[in-house]
Amino acid sequence: MIRTRDLTARAGRWALAALVWLLVGVMVVLPPALVFATALRHGVVAACDAVLRDPDALPAIRLTLVMTGLAVAINTFFGVMAAWTLARFSFPGRGLLIVLVELPLSVSPVVGGLVWLLVFGTQGWWGAALERRGFPVMFAPPGILLATLFVIFPYVTRTMMPMLRHMGRAQEEAAVMLGAGMWRVLWHVTLPGARSALLSGVLMTTARAMGEFGAVSVVSGHIPGLTETMPLHIETLYNGYQTPAAFAMAALLALMAMGVVAARGVVERMGRRAGGGDVAARGIGDMA
Repeated sequence: MIRTRDLTARAGRWALAALVWLLVGVMVVLPPALVFATALRHGVVAACDAVLRDPDALPAIRLTLVMTGLAVAINTFFGVMAAWTLARFSFPGRGLLIVLVELPLSVSPVVGGLVWLLVFGTQGWWGAALERRGFPVMFAPPGILLATLFVIFPYVTRTMMPMLRHMGRAQEEAAVMLGAGMWRVLWHVTLPGARSALLSGVLMTTARAMGEFGAVSVVSGHIPGLTETMPLHIETLYNGYQTPAAFAMAALLALMAMGVVAARGVVERMGRRAGGGDVAARGIGDMA
């Protein structure tokens, strides 16, 4: 009876594992595999040639990298400040602030783009005044940056907050007792102790920023060579029946995102091995 029960439980676990693998294979593995297969149907050289022959491909790649770099840098700074504030201090409205930080995760990116259009569009609150002064926001790179920031805003904050709670406040309080100011404590104690969570959040933010389509589509104007990022340019190529170039560009974007995700996995494994407390303790020792 016991053996039969064990065999039934084992068969159930194997069936559940097979179902999970099937779902992952169909929903996660199959789409990028088909993209790469279609892009490389005629070989790597043909795929590269399809991208290089497109005059708007390199500007799209350049704009994507520049906007991603700026958005990630800005979001990292404010995300660290928000995570530290929310994890370390209690104040009125803290719960509401956490909800607002997480709002972009539940709101469609298109809604975020429409909000920026309402504020900075030509018929918006400040758009016309800014355009008269020679600083257009919508249908220009600043609008793309704002839309990307809205979408990626929660990632660094939500990645760092659990790590900061796990670290506790003892080491930071010890640093303060040694005479360290807020910025020195943050730089020498808090960030070294949470560096694996920080790097993981930064890499996740990078992957998300590179692939953003909805919010950027609303605010960019789809101007080829000027305001088209890689996802927007892929849509333009596909709608223009330039299928080889579209799939080659999509494969390049997928390869970039997969590289970032793989780097995040390596960082997380290194963080689990190293631990954060020893690093923070060394920072306190340096102050002493």
